[in-house]
Formats: sequence, C-alpha cells, structure tokens
Amino acid sequence: MTSAGTRRTPVPDDGARDAGAGALRRLAPPARRFLAHRKGVLVRLALWSLAESGQAFLVGHAVARCVDDGFLAGDPRRGLLWLAVALVAVLSGAPVVRGVFAQLSGLTEPLRDALVRRAVDRSMARAAPGGPGGPDRAAVSRLTNQVEIARDSFAGLVLTLRSFVFTAVGALLGLLSLHPALLVVVLPPLAAGLALFLATLRPMAAAQRRALAADEALGDHAARSRAALRDLAACGTGPGAERRGADLVADAAAQARTLAGWAAVRTAALGVAGHLPVLALLVAVPWLRGRGVSAGALLGAFTYLVQSLLPALHTLMTALGAAGARLLVVLDRILGPEPGAASPPEAHAASTVEGCDRGRSRGTGVRTPAVGGHPVPRAAVPAVELRSVTLSYGVRAEPVLDALDLRVAPGEHLAVVGPSGIGKSTLTRLVAGTLAPSRGEVRVAGGVVTGRPAVELAALRVLVPQEAYVFSGTVGDNLAYLNPDVRRAELEAAVRAFGLGPLVERLGGPDGALRPAELSPGERQLVALVRAHLSPAPLLLLDEATCHLDPASEARAEEVLAGRPGTLLVVAHRLSSAIRADRTLVLDGERAECGTHGELLARSPLYRDLTGHWHA
Repeated sequence: MTSAGTRRTPVPDDGARDAGAGALRRLAPPARRFLAHRKGVLVRLALWSLAESGQAFLVGHAVARCVDDGFLAGDPRRGLLWLAVALVAVLSGAPVVRGVFAQLSGLTEPLRDALVRRAVDRSMARAAPGGPGGPDRAAVSRLTNQVEIARDSFAGLVLTLRSFVFTAVGALLGLLSLHPALLVVVLPPLAAGLALFLATLRPMAAAQRRALAADEALGDHAARSRAALRDLAACGTGPGAERRGADLVADAAAQARTLAGWAAVRTAALGVAGHLPVLALLVAVPWLRGRGVSAGALLGAFTYLVQSLLPALHTLMTALGAAGARLLVVLDRILGPEPGAASPPEAHAASTVEGCDRGRSRGTGVRTPAVGGHPVPRAAVPAVELRSVTLSYGVRAEPVLDALDLRVAPGEHLAVVGPSGIGKSTLTRLVAGTLAPSRGEVRVAGGVVTGRPAVELAALRVLVPQEAYVFSGTVGDNLAYLNPDVRRAELEAAVRAFGLGPLVERLGGPDGALRPAELSPGERQLVALVRAHLSPAPLLLLDEATCHLDPASEARAEEVLAGRPGTLLVVAHRLSSAIRADRTLVLDGERAECGTHGELLARSPLYRDLTGHWHA
C-alpha cells in the first residue's frame, strides 16, 4: 500500500437506498400534518377532479355511440349529436383546469411559506452565538432556488397524480361500460408497464444519488487541486493527486453508466405501458369481435387509450421520475437534519474514548474493543476526531483505514507508528483535509474538514511532509510564511530554540537569501519546522518531518513543538518519538491500538516488535 493518493469509494447500493428511505421516513410525518390541516382544499380539489373523470368518460363513450348508434346505424344526425357531446366534453376541460389551479394555490403557497420559515429559522439558529455550525452559507439558496424548486415540483406532482387517478378512473369505467372484454386486453400490459416503472424508482434514485456524489467529489478534487498546484509540485504529491483525479473520473463515468442503464429500463417501462396496450388491442380485434364487441366500442376503446389513459400515464411517469426525486431531495435538505450535524451523543459516546476506539488499518474486518485512555468529557471538543473513517485506494481494494475511530484531546502529543505503507501518511492527510475519506467523518476543532476551503483549513492545521518545502527568497520570508505578522523577536527566539542559529548566520541573517538547492534535507526540515512552530494554527501534523535530523536535533525539535500551545500529531520513525508522546497510535493492518508506551508494550505484539527493531 502507498499513501500517494486515494479516491472516494462509491456509496453502496444499500446505503443509497437506506438514505432515500430515511428521507421518506423523516418527511412522512410533516407531510401528513401539512395535508391534515388542508382537508377543505383537498375536498374541493377532488370535486373538480371528478369533473375531469366525467370528461374522460364522455369522450370515449360519445365516440363509440357516434359510430354504433349513428353512422353505422344509418342515422347521421345522431352520430353528429354524439360528436357534439364529445366536443363539449373536450371544451369543458378549460373551466375544470381553471378550478383545479384555483384550489392548487391553497396547497402550494402554504408549503412555500412553511419552507421559507423553516429555512429562516435554521439560518438564524446557526448565526446565533454558540450556533451549531457558524454562518449558514446555503441560506440564500434555500430561500430562493430550493424553495421555488420544492413549490414547483410539489405543484407538478399534485397535478399529475390527481389527473392520472381521476382520468384513469373515468377511462377504465368507460372501457367497462363498452364491454368487459376490453379491460381483459388493455389492463395486463398497462399494469405490467406501471409495475416495471415503479420497480425502477428506488434503484434509480440510488443511482442518481451516487452519480451526484461522484460528480461533487470530482469537482471538489479539481477545485482543491487547482488551488494547491504550487504545494503539489513542491511536495511531490502531484502524481498522487493525478491518480486520485483519474480514479474519480472513472468513478463518475461508472456511475453515469449505471444511471443510464436504469434510464433505459425506465424507457422500456414507458414503452410497455404507453404502446403495448394499443398493440394488444389491435392484435385482439378478431377475438373481441367474436365476443360481440362492436366497431364503435373498439373505436371508443382506442379513444380512451390514446386520448386519455396513456397520456396521463406518461405524464405521471415523467413527473415521478423527475419532479418526485427533485422534491424529495430539496425537502430533505430544508426540513431534514442539519448537514454535517453531529450524531446523537448517546450513540457516539457509547463507543468513544480519548484515543482509538475501534477500528483496523487493513485486513480482516474484525473491529477491536475500545482501548486505552480515559473518557473525554462530553463538553470538551476534541482537537482531532475520526468517526468510523474508512479509506480505500480503489473500488475493489481493501481499505487502508477501516472504521477507525480516534479522539485527540486539545494540547495532546500523539505519535503514530506502524510498518511502511500501513496508512500513517494517509491518516495525517485525512486530518489535514487534503484527502477525503471513503466513508466516515474527520473533524478538527469540532468542524468537518472534508470539502472546506483551503484558507479555512490553513487556519486550523499545519502539515509538514517528509520532503520539506522551502522556496527561493529571504530566510525571514521562509520562516514567517505561515505567519507574516510574527514579530522579529519571536522569530529569532524560535530560531534559537530549534538550533537553527548557525544556518541563519551562514545565510546572512533573517534578511539573507535562501536558495533551496544550497540546503541539506535536514536543514530544509528545520526551516519547515520553525515555520510550522510560528504558525497560529492550533494543530501541527508532522509526517516523518524529522527523518533527516540526527536524534539529538529531532528530540530538541519535538520538545519545542510539544511545548507550543496546541496539539501535536507526529508520524514517528524512531522509538524516542513514540516515548516522548503522551500516547501512541499503532496501525498494524489488523487492528488499531492506542495507549502509552508501557500499555502498548503489554498489549501490542507489533509495538513490541518495533521496539526491538528500534533498539537493535
């Protein structure tokens, strides 16, 4: 395994379906309450819709009577009279539609008002002092675009559902009145197409969610890579970012193909329901004629299908497939739980301690019990928190980190050890927000880091990689790069603390010129460590950032960094680094162990092996 790059693992089908089912469960109670308070509007809407049923019934029935009782019976006057009845039925649709729309506003406008109130209340709660997430940047979208999408989608669904139900009732009653054998021919293909369509709703919704997630992940990766081009080039992580981008592109393409496959199934359902009944009726004409179905009844049946039933069915399928999914997603975002909200404390506290709770770094899938440490008070916000974090380097690859839980208290010094390629660098990059987990959540200072802008992440943490980055410029510019407002006295004190004074003097002091090619790897690491020390960020992440230093310089640097206000997370490559830490996290491919040096010697075979190797 390598930590050069990763990708977002697609959400499993069951998870996507569960998410959709969860949204339906959350939205069902408020939907029932909303409709229960508007029974009068629903009754009036149903009465207008009954008129639509009568209209659908009269059109086909009048056509049948026109042929049988009029023209074929040698009475053209009666035939024309029945045609006039059909014309009146068609023209009566205008006042019916007007009445329906008049009642529809009694549903859509209260819905919009309720959604606006909910969006405003949520935004005000977030903006209040001590709010759950700071300013709500999505408030404008909710108040304008999302509320209007919900209102329009809801109106479209009400219109199409109402129209299909009452039109279908009128058309089916008309077919029954003409001859019961017509229903025998028409209903089976109609029901089969409708059942096939309904069967595609949940999997297609899941495919839409996965396609949207893959597209968002690709866009997020592209935006962050574009903003960090210089850092990618300087740290040598460009190939890893490129591989991750290629994986995300492949994932987005795969999800798009899956979505297209379900769209093809839905198109087949539309074909079965929209065309097979007409074809079946044509094929069954001799059989129907043999059972006494008249020519007028056949023509009336075709009229019911082509004029009323099939258009209403097609409109219903289109609306459910598009407006229905859109309405569900928007309502869940406005009425559902706060995005990124913390899980219920009783659910999370049951398995969380100050350290590694459960998880593994790669292998069998067996989760270990909670280990080491003492519970963190619920009121304390961890400096770093991983909640069931899983990360894989491919769709079918075994996870490097699997269901890992971790809590690091503010001010704590944590060392991370394990064999090469086990996931240590991956862990630091997840915490830094430069990698997104396949599943789970990574929080720093209480906030989710995935997807946050680079400027916000820079204020939270500093990541120092193994290959330290320095640039051509003055010594002072390099040292104060993360804190341009640092005072000269603080900078000089940091230089002395890290033992960097001889190098600075050799280069001509803080104003002297620094050329990266003239520095050794160890000197570049010391410059990067002083820069990180001067940063105002409360969290320092050292990914083998002292590997080129001698043991004495490493001990001195880690002692200074540990004394700095804030939290320190170090990927250790020497036993001394692990001993100096408050606690050590051991990743061994089967399970994650966390504890003090003494605790791990008693509990972790891998840690004992590493200790023996270091001593040797």
